[in-house]
Amino acid sequence: MKKISALLPFFLIGLLYLVPSFVEAEDAMGQTRSFYIEESYDIDKRSQIDATVRKISPQLYFYIDESWWGKLSVQGQEKVKDAMNFLTEEFEGRIYPLLTQNFGKEWNPGIDKDTRITILLHPMKEGAGGYFNEGNEYPKSQVPESNEREIIFLNANVIDSSAAKGFLAHEFMHLITFYQKNMLLGTTEDVWLNEARSEYAPTYIGYDREYSGSNLERRVRDFSGQPFDSLTEWRNRPADYGAVNLFTQYLVDHYGAKILIDSLHSRKVGIASLNEALKNNGYADDFSQIFTNWTIAVLMADCGISQKYCYLNQNLKNLKITPLINYLPFVGESTLSVTNNVKDWSGNWHKFIGGKGTLNLEFRADKGINFKVPYLIQDAQGNYSADFLLLNQDNLANLSILNFGTKDISLIILPLAENKTSDFGELERSYAFFWSVSTIEEGFNRVKESVPEKPISQMTKGEILARISEIQALILKLQAELRALARETSVSCSQITDNLYYGLMNDQRVKCLQEFLKSQGPDIYPEGAATGNFLSLTRTAVTRFQEKYGEEILTPLGLEKGTGFVGYTTRAKINSFLAK
Repeated sequence: MKKISALLPFFLIGLLYLVPSFVEAEDAMGQTRSFYIEESYDIDKRSQIDATVRKISPQLYFYIDESWWGKLSVQGQEKVKDAMNFLTEEFEGRIYPLLTQNFGKEWNPGIDKDTRITILLHPMKEGAGGYFNEGNEYPKSQVPESNEREIIFLNANVIDSSAAKGFLAHEFMHLITFYQKNMLLGTTEDVWLNEARSEYAPTYIGYDREYSGSNLERRVRDFSGQPFDSLTEWRNRPADYGAVNLFTQYLVDHYGAKILIDSLHSRKVGIASLNEALKNNGYADDFSQIFTNWTIAVLMADCGISQKYCYLNQNLKNLKITPLINYLPFVGESTLSVTNNVKDWSGNWHKFIGGKGTLNLEFRADKGINFKVPYLIQDAQGNYSADFLLLNQDNLANLSILNFGTKDISLIILPLAENKTSDFGELERSYAFFWSVSTIEEGFNRVKESVPEKPISQMTKGEILARISEIQALILKLQAELRALARETSVSCSQITDNLYYGLMNDQRVKCLQEFLKSQGPDIYPEGAATGNFLSLTRTAVTRFQEKYGEEILTPLGLEKGTGFVGYTTRAKINSFLAK
């Protein structure tokens, strides 16, 4: 977890090499110092504490909050000492060599002119493992509350847990990133990617191989509880860490840790740095394609469809999110319409089941917004096929699936917004999109035809009379169905008096128009949905109607093709039908 201090001008970074350190650490066992801490993390919301050196190793100082230490029993203090010994072995034997040899070193000897790194233990709020504040890398003349040393803060309350070594690896990766990116390259990494590298550090070292109790297990819980969270918007919530961890696991699974390493050493930041690293390593896929594949992978977890649609990490092979479920009635005609919002680089899954007949999907998003909408169709045998909605220049798309409910049993769409690529903050813009799904049962309920078992010439009088009765009953049943069909296609208004056009929503006049178009038969409006929303299907139906009666509607206006706009001549023709 990285804490960012007040933003500093880039020229201050250069001053770090020119301004002498005010502190040259000569720490000794038992020495007590005053430290600034982050009150938002501290369990008692303190901003400053006294801490004492309780362990010194060749590479580390362990300082412990005096107030917390004094409340521990003798047995409790011994447990903490054992934990410090264990973390020292892990840091000096695994964490430090593995991370620095591959990602690069921290600033050493650093602002305090000491080769050792300080680890400060103080009790933190529940759920926090630790944090890093880059402000401590600056002199007090620039950051008054700087501790002027390379320092990592860990939660004293979990120091003896199995997760503590992962927390230490995470925060040390932030220390590396600061030196490699901020100081050496003079730039600042996007927060989400900074956290992504630190989240992957425990996995890189091997701490997540034992899944139970690992940081990976915790992040799977965080992600599964809120999978719709944006990857790039950063509000420092568990869901943010869950998303970046699970995405980074997928990225490294398929493209290697070198992508993370090379992007760290790029002068570019965030998405641009990843794209540069991918290209330099010979990959054709870019961040957008990888993100899209990842959203399908966490839904499907099926290498059988494609290697890109699953995790290779065995601890994640069964990870699946649950999409938003939308149920359609199994009989008759039904329509569901929803307006929703999504942020850049957020997973978004909508599943449609139920219904019978032809399923029609209409999708619309604001013009000019970069949307990508993959979809998956599952057949009755459980097999999936994947494709993309073809959005036109107005961000509109339609999809029809025949025999839905029998041949194919579910549809999943994944509306993804992919617009902003850098400078992400705590609150990013949301983009609206709309979908409408309808199912239309094909034909009406048919009765089984009665076929004579023998020619009429061979029937007795009684058999002929019985057959006539059956035919009369069949006629009565068909007449009843025709009357029901007539009621279904009735129009709820006697005329249309206003111009109607694409984009009108929840409009009773549009519903009347749709009812009229439906009454004109399947050649004009095969979908027949009377939703009150004037979208692509309605516009196409109007266009068909205009072209069918072109001499009366289009010719007077000098037009040859329908426009989909319900103006004066179109209304006049519609009203001539409604008046009958």
